[in-house]
Amino acid sequence: MPTNVTAEYLAAEEEYRNARTIPEKIRALEKMYATVPKHKGTEKLRLQIKRKLSELRKELEKQRQLQKKGGGGYSFSVKKEGAAQIVLVGLPNVGKSSLMKRLTNVEADVADYAFTTVEPIPGMMHYKDVQIQLVEVPGLVEGASLGKGMGTQLLSVIRNADAVAIVIDLSKDPIKQMDLLLREFERAGIKLNRRRPRVEIKRTSSGGIIINGVENIRGEVSEVMKMLREERIHSAEVTVKEPVTLEEFADALDDSLVWRRAVIIANKGDAAGSKENYERLLKAYGERFKVIPVSARRGVNLDELKETLYDLAGIIRVFTKSPGEDPAYPPIAMKRGSTVIDVAKKVHKEFARNFRYARVWGKSVKFPGQRVGAEHVLEDGDVVEIHIR
Repeated sequence: MPTNVTAEYLAAEEEYRNARTIPEKIRALEKMYATVPKHKGTEKLRLQIKRKLSELRKELEKQRQLQKKGGGGYSFSVKKEGAAQIVLVGLPNVGKSSLMKRLTNVEADVADYAFTTVEPIPGMMHYKDVQIQLVEVPGLVEGASLGKGMGTQLLSVIRNADAVAIVIDLSKDPIKQMDLLLREFERAGIKLNRRRPRVEIKRTSSGGIIINGVENIRGEVSEVMKMLREERIHSAEVTVKEPVTLEEFADALDDSLVWRRAVIIANKGDAAGSKENYERLLKAYGERFKVIPVSARRGVNLDELKETLYDLAGIIRVFTKSPGEDPAYPPIAMKRGSTVIDVAKKVHKEFARNFRYARVWGKSVKFPGQRVGAEHVLEDGDVVEIHIR
């Protein structure tokens, strides 16, 4: 153990030694990780704590799954519909139900007290000729990731969604709200507006471990080999495509983590003190999150919010047409980055199998009706005319 750890770290370490349950151990390890000094000499210690946290979280999830199978637990499930699924999440009584009613016309209970919503409520937002599913999640509370207030079930819904919209109440301390929510997301293995490190692992039947891009590893390669063995990877080709620390390499290995895009909806912008709280929120989190100020009660700035949610969904609209005819309506909703062949597959498998070329009108081409190949990447609003053999 490093000799220059803080008194707070030593207290957390003692708490961990005395912990009896998995949630108690997780809380203690989180305190240890937060208080250990960050320098070269503590790199291995931080990595050990992080790996132990990952193991305990997986074990906790395994226990909960066994409880559900045995009839000892309650779970939520929201079937994905529409072009994408976005969850609205926040603390209790921040205005999520009012926003759902404004954005989707769903009949949601709205009241000035906490826990009006007791289970996830889905609704469809119609925008730019596509439907995006919004899901209001009941208010999260501190300790949700460790099981408090049906938190693990609610976080499971969030993990399964395509993106996250965090609703913050501007009439109260926005930093305190964000800090609490982000802490619960981190505990649940939900990484918001972060990117999975570019580490590619291809298991092989023999040959041991081969590491390509070893110069990108910012740490001891022996620690990387140790991590791989702990994950029962004994024969594989590992390609490190960008500079990574040992902790980032551990994140790339951890298949319990999910990586989601997110925005902040700063609600109750008409409340007293909301302008000052909005500026505080923007200063603290504006670099990491796009922050949209709104008032669900008065219907203020909802058009910009819809545009932001549409962008957050990560989709594009693609119109298809037959030669000599007008584009068909409605458009097909595709993931951003989709190619012409992706559209062909969605229209009909025969179109993809017998594909020759396509003509495209729109932002992705230099001139209208340009002839393109199967791997041409499309943009929002493009019109595609597929030609087959």
